[in-house]
Amino acid sequence: MSAIDTLPPLREVIATHGLSARKSLGQNFLLDLNLTAKIARAAGDLQSCDVLEVGPGPGGLTRGLLAEGARHVLAIEKDRRCQPALAEIAAAYPGRLTVLEGDALEIHPLAHLTPPIKVAANLPYNVGTELLVRWLTPPAWPPFWQSLTLMFQREVAARIVAQPGNKAYGRLAVLAQWRSDARIALQLPPEAFTPPPKVSSSVVHLEALPAPRYPADADVLSRVVAAAFNQRRKMLRAALKGVTPDLEDRLRAAGISPTERAEQIPVEGFCALAREVAKT
Repeated sequence: MSAIDTLPPLREVIATHGLSARKSLGQNFLLDLNLTAKIARAAGDLQSCDVLEVGPGPGGLTRGLLAEGARHVLAIEKDRRCQPALAEIAAAYPGRLTVLEGDALEIHPLAHLTPPIKVAANLPYNVGTELLVRWLTPPAWPPFWQSLTLMFQREVAARIVAQPGNKAYGRLAVLAQWRSDARIALQLPPEAFTPPPKVSSSVVHLEALPAPRYPADADVLSRVVAAAFNQRRKMLRAALKGVTPDLEDRLRAAGISPTERAEQIPVEGFCALAREVAKT
């Protein structure tokens, strides 16, 4: 394994600081610095950007981001045991790494970041989907981030990029594809991690669109999509019962047959329906 900086290998860092991964924190450490550098490169040109990283652990991806030229990295880490290892990285890259200790679901990072901003993270499995939904559903669009480059369980990644007619297609796909271009950037086997998880992982790259792909009120769209997929086996005339008066008329006005099911409806169709519902 070739070195990407002058710091010790990650296995040595983990041994020195006693950083065994904790299941309660959703931790699975990625120790191959060549892989972490590859993930950093998947985020694109970082030299003029600040990067938000969630769950750096011992700092493998952090080192990759800095070695690839990130202007500044803000790392949010809940596990206090990781602070000494991250402090060593900060010392090796003076002025380019800030570490905040705490829960990423509770910390507001924008005070510590200067646009343009990208997000790159090997997200803890237990908060990954919730963070993604938050980043995709801000009060105003465009969001604070230019792109998201995120590690997920492969099943979650498949849900983000799924197309209509696929069993993985659902609320996450609609939210992601309405406002961003989403693609799988990398696939990683369990053995790439310590400890190896029971599932494979994927890196998803999402580029924020300057405006949503189709016009729709975000709150109405979210409500319609949630109701449709909460009962995805039912026809829409049943799944969306109670969402709006004259439901079948509004479905037809949006170009949707009332007998179709949620997984058959493309993003454009859901946006058309949200516009019809908003007229009530």
